[in-house]
Amino acid sequence: MGLGGLGARGRHALVGRALVVAWVVLTFGRVVIPPAGLHAQYFGANNWSGPVLRDQIDRDVSTAQLRRGWDYTPPDVFSVRWRGYVYVSQPATYVFSLNSDDGSALYLDRRLIVDNGAGSRRATVALARGSHAVMVEYSQSGGPYALEWQWAIDSVSAMTPVSPWRLSIQARSGATLRLFAAVRLAWPPMTALVVVVLVAWALRTGRWPGRDEWGGVARRPIRADRRAGLACLAFCVLLAVVHTWPLASAPGQLSRNDNADTVLNEWTMAWVAHQLPRDPMRMFDANIFYPERRTLALSEPLIVQGVTAAPFLAAGASPVLAYNIVLLAGMALTAWSMCLVMWSWTDDWLAGLVAGIVLAFNAHTLTRLPHMQAQHAEFLPIALYAFDAVLRGSRWSATFVLAATVALQAFASVYLFVFVIVALSVALAVRPEDWWGPRMWQIVKRLLVASAASAVVLIPLFLPYLALRASGFVRSLDEAGWFAASTRDYLTTPARWYAWAGGATALFPGVAPVLLGSVAVVTARAIRDARARMCLATACVGVLLSFGPAWVPGYETLHGMLPLFQAVRTTSRFGYLGIVGLAGLAGFGLMMVRRQAMARPVLHAGLGVVAVAAVSLEPLAAPLELQPFHGVSPLYRTLEAEPGAVVIELPFPRPESVYLNAAYMLNSTAHWRPLVNGYSGFTPPSYVERYLELRDFPSDTSIEALRRLGVTHMVVHFERLSADQRDHLARRSDLRRLAEDEQRTIYLLNPNP
Repeated sequence: MGLGGLGARGRHALVGRALVVAWVVLTFGRVVIPPAGLHAQYFGANNWSGPVLRDQIDRDVSTAQLRRGWDYTPPDVFSVRWRGYVYVSQPATYVFSLNSDDGSALYLDRRLIVDNGAGSRRATVALARGSHAVMVEYSQSGGPYALEWQWAIDSVSAMTPVSPWRLSIQARSGATLRLFAAVRLAWPPMTALVVVVLVAWALRTGRWPGRDEWGGVARRPIRADRRAGLACLAFCVLLAVVHTWPLASAPGQLSRNDNADTVLNEWTMAWVAHQLPRDPMRMFDANIFYPERRTLALSEPLIVQGVTAAPFLAAGASPVLAYNIVLLAGMALTAWSMCLVMWSWTDDWLAGLVAGIVLAFNAHTLTRLPHMQAQHAEFLPIALYAFDAVLRGSRWSATFVLAATVALQAFASVYLFVFVIVALSVALAVRPEDWWGPRMWQIVKRLLVASAASAVVLIPLFLPYLALRASGFVRSLDEAGWFAASTRDYLTTPARWYAWAGGATALFPGVAPVLLGSVAVVTARAIRDARARMCLATACVGVLLSFGPAWVPGYETLHGMLPLFQAVRTTSRFGYLGIVGLAGLAGFGLMMVRRQAMARPVLHAGLGVVAVAAVSLEPLAAPLELQPFHGVSPLYRTLEAEPGAVVIELPFPRPESVYLNAAYMLNSTAHWRPLVNGYSGFTPPSYVERYLELRDFPSDTSIEALRRLGVTHMVVHFERLSADQRDHLARRSDLRRLAEDEQRTIYLLNPNP
C-alpha cells in the first residue's frame, strides 16, 4: 500500500515520525562529534609563560575570539596560543596573513612561516590536500589589541578568514569534517522544527501525538502507558544535554576539571569500578593518602555512580568520559523518576514532567556539576512514592521498595540519604490520619521492617564512616554554622535570564515553579491532599534547616545526638529539600489549573506546554564554560608494570593547597598503585606531617623520609621546581630515571644508597 492509501491523518503521522527519527539521529550525531576549532591556552603574561588561565577550544582566531575568550574583559597584558589542524581541500599555493596588535606568529607543519611583531605579514606556502598542523601565537603588552588570521588560495584571490569547520584538534579527513559541519548546521533548525510541529499538534488536537489522553484523568498504575513514559524519558535526556551544553558535544574531551571536586569524583567512580569486582572487602582502603586506611570514606563513596560507570570504563572510556555520561544520566533519571511519581499522583503527564524538570534542573543542581553526588537523586522521589503507598496500606512490596530506594540513595550520596530520612520523617509527622488509630501497629510494623532491611544493607557502607568518626573525623557545629544558608542564597542563580548577584550557594527556585506551587497552596490543595501536604512540609523544613544552628532551635541538640546531621557539613544544602517539595507542589498546581480547562482541549494542552517550556527554560545557564581534557599521560602506564610500587608526585603541595593533588589522583587511575598524595573532604593529619618532611625536596632528609615511608617511585614535575632544586636532583646518585615525558620524570628510589 502506497502513501496515498494511508489517508491524510496517516500521512501526517508518518511524516511526523520520520521527522522525529531524523532529529534523534541528528541529536546523537551532535552529541558524539567533537567541537570545531583549535585548542587555545590563555596566559596572564605576554610571553606564553606562567599558569594557564583559560584552556578551551576556540572556533576561530580573531579579535572577536580574544574578547570572547576573556569574557569581554581582557587584561592589559596577556598572550594566547592556539594549536590544532587546518584542513586544505585541494593542493595549491596558499597565502596566509596575520594582522595583529601587538605581536603574533603562525606555524604550519611545525615551521614558522609568519613572524609578526606588529602590523600585517604574509607568507606563501605550497600545501597538499589534507590536514596540516597549525599553531598561532598572539601576545598583548598593553593598549589596543587586534588579531586577524586570513588565507587565500593564490595571490590573486581575496583574503578570507579560515572557516571554523576546517579547524580541528585532531587530524581528520575532509569527508569527516564536512559531515561534522553538516550535523552542526542542521541540528538547530531541525530541533526548532520538531518543537514547532509538536506544539502545533498539541494546540490543534489537545493532545500529544501518539496518545489519545496525554494529560488524561483516568487513573492508571505507574507502570502503564510505556510510550508516554519513554517520551518523557527522551525529553529529560534532551534537557540534560541542553542544560549542560556543550558538554555532550564532546563528552570525552570537555569537562569541569577546573574544579578539584570534579577530579576527585572522577577518581572516586573509577576506583569503585576498579576495586569492587576485585576486592570488595577493601574497597574503602583506596589508594590515596598512603599509608592511611579507609580513605574512600573521607568523602562521598559514589557507589551507584561507580557501578554505573564500570561498563564504560571497562570498554576503555576515560574517567572524564565516564563521569560525563553518568552525570547526564543522573540528571535525566532524577527528572524522570519524579515525573513518574507525580503522574501517578496527579493523573497528568505534563504535571509530572513539570515536577521532574524542577527537581533535576534548577539553580542548585546546575551550579553543582562538579558534585556528582548531587545529580543522582533519582531514588528520592521513588522513596516518597513507596512511603505514601505504605501509609495507605498497600501491599508488602511497597515496604521493600521503600527499603531498597532508601539504601540506593545512600549508596549514591550520603547527603541525599540524610535528606531522604528528613523528608520521610516530616511526611510521617504531617500525615497522622494515615497511621494513627487502629492501623498504627500495621504501619509501624512495616516501617520497622523497611528500616531494618535498609540498615542491614547499609552496614558495609557506614562501618568505615563510623570508624573514621571514632578517630576524630567529625564535622563540628561551628562548620555547620559557617556553611549555613543566607537569604541571599535563595536569590542566587546561574540562569542567563537573570543578572542577580549571588551568594555562596545557589538556591533560587525560579519564578515559574513558585507560581505553580502557589496555586496548590492558595487553593488549600497543599493542606487537604496528604501527598501535597507532605511536599509542602518537606519544603518548609528543608528551607528552615538550611539556615543552620543560628535559625533553628534545637539544631545543636540534633547535631550532637544524630550522626547523620554531623555528616552534613554544608548546611545550606538542606535547601535542596525546599526544591524537592516545591517540585511536587508545582506538579499539583499545574494539575489543578489544567483540570479547570478540561472543557477546552486547546487551552488544556496549551497550559501544559507553556508550563513545561517555562520551567525548562528559566534555569538555563548554558552554554557552560568547560575545560578540554587531553587524557592521562601514557607515562603513568610505566608504573602499572612495577609490582609493589608506592608512588608519590613531587613537589608535595602545601596543606592549604591540598586540592592540587586531585590531578595526581586522576593520574593514578592509569596504574592504581598506592599514592602518598591525596585530596578529599577531610585531610588526614598525616598529610601535614608528610609536607613538613618533604618541603625541602630533594634534600637528604626528604629522601630519607620517603624511604622510611616505603616510597619506591617518584613522579617529579620539573616545571614546578626551582633551578636549584633541579640541579640538586640531577646530582643525586641514589635515584634512577625510569621514564619521562616533556613535563615529568619517573624516578626509581634506591632503598640502599
